[in-house]
Amino acid sequence: MKKALITGITGQDGSYLAELLLKRGYEVHGIVRRVALEDADNRMWRLRDILKDIHLHSGSLESFPSLFQIVEKIRPDEVYHLASQSFVSYSFEDEFTTLNTNINGTHFILATVKQLVPQARFYFAGSSEMFGKVRHSPQNEETPFYPRSAYGISKVAGFDLTRNYREAYDIFACSGILFNHESPRRGFEFVTRKITSHAARIKLGLTNELRLGNLDAKRDWGDAREYVEAMWLMLQQDTPDDFVIASGVAHSVRDFAQAAFSALDLNYEDYVVVDPKFYRPAEVEILLGDASKARKQLNWNHTQSFEKLVAEMVENDMAYLQKKLQLQKTTITT
Repeated sequence: MKKALITGITGQDGSYLAELLLKRGYEVHGIVRRVALEDADNRMWRLRDILKDIHLHSGSLESFPSLFQIVEKIRPDEVYHLASQSFVSYSFEDEFTTLNTNINGTHFILATVKQLVPQARFYFAGSSEMFGKVRHSPQNEETPFYPRSAYGISKVAGFDLTRNYREAYDIFACSGILFNHESPRRGFEFVTRKITSHAARIKLGLTNELRLGNLDAKRDWGDAREYVEAMWLMLQQDTPDDFVIASGVAHSVRDFAQAAFSALDLNYEDYVVVDPKFYRPAEVEILLGDASKARKQLNWNHTQSFEKLVAEMVENDMAYLQKKLQLQKTTITT
């Protein structure tokens, strides 16, 4: 039985990847902060259905010794490094933490793999934010990077570290340059979940407006469940390589809002308010990926439509809020 270690297992991608690996017969291990173990209901809700089937280890990306001890104990066959400070807006507010955590964390886990399990296969979660101020569209594996945030910069550094370990130490190390990917498990701090959750709250009369920044910023949005499959496929190849994973279609934030509100028979223009405080200091106007290489070499394809993905997220938020309201009513009556 293969052993897989996932950093960031409590996140959107980590939880879906854990489920995929379990279905493929892996023994799945994950690194989590101690605070997550102490507050499992709130911090590990995405893993609720599989907690009994996975192995969790307390550790920190900021501590090389803790990572070393975990890897030494597990001796994984595959390592998926997904953990990072990934909220772009926060990276403008706290550049130091973003850079330290993301760059050092990647370096520490790579160094641990090199020392303890050099035969293991390693995946690094890159990001389309590495392209930033794009030189041309669509972006592929040969497009120059021009990051416009501390988060993007940290991901470029992680990409370079991964490539360096592959070339200098002959480690099977791959980077997936994933464009935006969403699901009902997306965190509430991200603009997509902010939109779908507010649309549901407005429909239920819980609020009356949604404040957003640049409505014209365009992103290439796909389904997280399909994107984690691409991660796995990268580590099953004969030789390590880097791949862009994307849908190949860009939509604006305005399009996302329109789709979300339309799913509830609402007009987004009646509720969305543009607020300058949500604009980035250095905006990324468009990110659009070309996943031709992944389609050819990995036999990977994106199939979920933008409209169905948004509608599913809205439906999930409606169900969640309705259940919460019903529980509140039951509590009051009893």
